[in-house]
Amino acid sequence: MLPQLRLALVLMSAPLLAQPVKTLVVTGGHDHHPAFYTAFDDPRLAPNVDPHPVAFRKDVSKRYDVAVLYDMVPEMDDARRANLKAFADAGKGIVVLHHAICSHSQWPWYSEELVGGRYRFAPETPLSTYKHDEQVKVSVVKKHPVTEGVDDFIIHDETYKNMWISPKVQVLLRTDNPTADGPIAWIGLHPKARIVYLQLGHDENAHRNPNFQRLVRNAILWAAGRN
Repeated sequence: MLPQLRLALVLMSAPLLAQPVKTLVVTGGHDHHPAFYTAFDDPRLAPNVDPHPVAFRKDVSKRYDVAVLYDMVPEMDDARRANLKAFADAGKGIVVLHHAICSHSQWPWYSEELVGGRYRFAPETPLSTYKHDEQVKVSVVKKHPVTEGVDDFIIHDETYKNMWISPKVQVLLRTDNPTADGPIAWIGLHPKARIVYLQLGHDENAHRNPNFQRLVRNAILWAAGRN
């Protein structure tokens, strides 16, 4: 075989792992510290921030590999809902962080078929609660690519309690903090998309924690099918 042809075949068969994960970062509806973006400081990721109200204004399933939801919006219009659903139905990855579980509380598909959990607002009961400035002892309960390289750790963060959590989720992390439900990270429910929920990530204290950063990066890579 000619050397030029051999080189061309090698280049054509080079793994996609060399390409950074095209990552849509959706924000809006909740303030956050700029330190949040340090979680994406990794050459394996190519993040682009698209905040509400423009997020999901069009179908993004051909442009991005993974969507990271760090938004908190009560609802989206039907067109934006359809675009988020199309992204999941295309088999893309979705990483839902912290307060994004509070979004779309009146959209059963989001909580029951995608995330696998919901923050309860009135008129649901019991109402969910939150608690700032907690020392949260985090235990790894399942070996998984999302938890790779992470051992049990302590993080200063916000906790949620009395949430609805589907019994079908695969729990990855738990805490025994009494202001939390227990499960604080899990694999979601969509049959085609890879979904991760991570409850951690309220403020700068959490954002700069190396375990939080590693979990976010691992989650994105796994959701993209890279590990």
